[in-house]
Amino acid sequence: MRVFITGASGWIGSAVVPELIGAGHQVVGLARSDASAAALAEAGAEVRRGTLDDLDTLRSAAADADGVIHLAFKHDIAFSGGFDDAAAADRRAIDTFGEVLTGSDRPFLIASGTLGLAPGRVATEQDGQESGPVGTHLVGGPAKRLANAHATVALVDRGVRSSVVRLPPTVHGDGDHGFLATVVAIAREKGVSGYIGDGDNRWPAVHRSDAAHLFRLALESAPAGSTLHAIADEGVPIRTVAEVVGRHLGLPVASVSPDDAPGHFSWLAGFLGMDSPASSSHTRELLGWQPTRSGLIDDLDKGHYFTTVPRN
Repeated sequence: MRVFITGASGWIGSAVVPELIGAGHQVVGLARSDASAAALAEAGAEVRRGTLDDLDTLRSAAADADGVIHLAFKHDIAFSGGFDDAAAADRRAIDTFGEVLTGSDRPFLIASGTLGLAPGRVATEQDGQESGPVGTHLVGGPAKRLANAHATVALVDRGVRSSVVRLPPTVHGDGDHGFLATVVAIAREKGVSGYIGDGDNRWPAVHRSDAAHLFRLALESAPAGSTLHAIADEGVPIRTVAEVVGRHLGLPVASVSPDDAPGHFSWLAGFLGMDSPASSSHTRELLGWQPTRSGLIDDLDKGHYFTTVPRN
């Protein structure tokens, strides 16, 4: 299969590309910089220069492909106060791909998230698929991103084999510069490894190599309209994460009150305090996906999170 991937040189994409090439697929990756283009070429992918806003480039690349995987999202804008704008750009890309792929029965996958889907209980693949108002407990950008996932699934009615792969907040591994690396950096800065309240709230997690394998399985065989969960650890208590971080950094571990959390954790506070465990039982049964890499705590104990510095 000839597969066009946005976000191909990102944290998830740079694992998906070799996963697909290793299975015999031809990969075309969108690159917005010389560094991204060089990384893709070195990985064995064909390079298509452009950005998520270059809709004509997206149209052309999708028209030439047997399938599309849309991983790019403007996280830098989203986490600096522009989540609505990032979600709007995401929707324009999804609509563009939908137009090109209509009537083709070609696969179209997007990445979405599980955080906040079913606060306080284990979220399943069926959560967040309700008809009517989208994500009634979500507002702003997160609600719009869930609406984007709905729009993707709805493309099945237009003859597209569309599916959504939901990722947990922690897609971990050596080289991660995301949420977990930020938690480590904050602990270093503050001199204490903190958690919010009693720290019993849970985050699901997956190793990025296991996530990449699921994207390949979904590309090759996911039924049209599928919503899939790339979840290995159903729910790791944030206090447990803080304890491991404190042990590796030689720092005290302490609770931070909800009132003080924004000052301590900055923008991460709203996410870190969520209780959002999630299951992947349906996904495993549907596609035979079985995570084989280290779980979150075992991966933390390997030490690589404590020898790298997250990007700004």
